[in-house]
Amino acid sequence: MIVDNFVDYVKLSVSSGKGGRGSTHLRREKYIPKGGPDGGDGGDGGNIIIKGNANLWTLQSFRFKKHFKAGNGGDGGGSRKSGISGEDIIIDVPLGTIIKDTNTDKIFFEINEDKLEIILLKGGKGGRGNFHFKSPTNQTPRYSQSGLPGQELQITLELKVLADVGLVGYPNAGKSTLLSVLSDAKPKIADYEFTTLKPNLGIVTMSDYRSFVMADIPGIIEGASEGRGLGHYFLRHIERNSILLYVIPVDTKNVKKDFDVLQQELIKYNPELADKDFMIAFSKCDLMDDELLGEFEIILKKEFKSTPFFIISSVNTFGISSLKEGLWKMLNQNN
Repeated sequence: MIVDNFVDYVKLSVSSGKGGRGSTHLRREKYIPKGGPDGGDGGDGGNIIIKGNANLWTLQSFRFKKHFKAGNGGDGGGSRKSGISGEDIIIDVPLGTIIKDTNTDKIFFEINEDKLEIILLKGGKGGRGNFHFKSPTNQTPRYSQSGLPGQELQITLELKVLADVGLVGYPNAGKSTLLSVLSDAKPKIADYEFTTLKPNLGIVTMSDYRSFVMADIPGIIEGASEGRGLGHYFLRHIERNSILLYVIPVDTKNVKKDFDVLQQELIKYNPELADKDFMIAFSKCDLMDDELLGEFEIILKKEFKSTPFFIISSVNTFGISSLKEGLWKMLNQNN
């Protein structure tokens, strides 16, 4: 299964509501000709609220809706009746969404909890009615307050993909092909760099109703942590994967160097990634005959010692079942 229409970056325009005007009403009844001021307060404007929703996977819902405006507060009335508050706008986002100021890149907050609600913009306060301004020296004030204006903001939503397993590797390492074999995902696959320009999510199913989510992260290049290529755009997705699977093709010139560079790019971007569990899949082993494969495995055991690794081929599915079981075991080793 693939999670389609993946959208992980959108810009929105949001506005909270303005406060309602206070009333300047004077009480007038049949037997009370000079009842004095009884103008009520204006209602507060509606808020813009960001809410975490664990059922959402992408920012797809914002592709065609970019503007959100909360309701304005109602005006106050006589008999000290307050105006109604403006309607709040609640914007549901997937967990792992960062909310930033588009103009300054300032990060307001990150949503990581289901049903968590955070007010991004408060609505304008409603104005006070003339009842509040009555005094011994001014028994019949004929003025009230206007409501305060709402706030406007241009925001950017950035989603860090949440998955059990994140695929890490250079462009053309075979990550997309591996995802298509492990799951029913159908990512774009071609023999040139940066075929994958956005993450692809696949559901890997196993026996006994077991399953886990795998994310194909777009290819990393050396210098990605400094922003080379699409470095920062790619690397932010790696932070929220439970474990990492490095994918390195067997026909690379130096597998150990490739692994070291990939790992260092991740750690430079976020030192906490050094503590994340990982394993390595050496892909495209169908390019080797049995003799070369045996020699290659001996080299890997020397180079990587205690690091768990699998030699696989997405073409003939060699090692794929063992890889799935290895990933499942690592995901559940602390349970």
